[in-house]
Amino acid sequence: MDIKELIKVDNWVVIGDVSNTSKYAYKILNKFKEKDYVVSGVHPKGGNEVYKSLKEVQYKINAIDLCINPKLGLEYLKEAKSLGIENVLIQPGAESKEILRYCKENNINAIENCALVQLRSL
Repeated sequence: MDIKELIKVDNWVVIGDVSNTSKYAYKILNKFKEKDYVVSGVHPKGGNEVYKSLKEVQYKINAIDLCINPKLGLEYLKEAKSLGIENVLIQPGAESKEILRYCKENNINAIENCALVQLRSL
């Protein structure tokens, strides 16, 4: 699956500081909403309409947008694997060798790209 196919997948979760209006995770979450995707935010602190874990999300997640520190991102990818989530879009700055290796070793389709750029073209 390439980025053009991935961005069209339904049922997303954006992992990052989705409550902070100055952060990219917030902007990405709102762009997904603006484009009528089923999407939720996940962050370790939780918050208003923000889940702390992927397990709390009430729908089947088909893809995650990783927009968080790579150390935390790896932990969320392990949770994603346990839930059978097979697609991840890794934002610039959220990548690491460990994350890419984990995805490859666990058959998770990992694409490094920017959701905001891709959503602009839809």
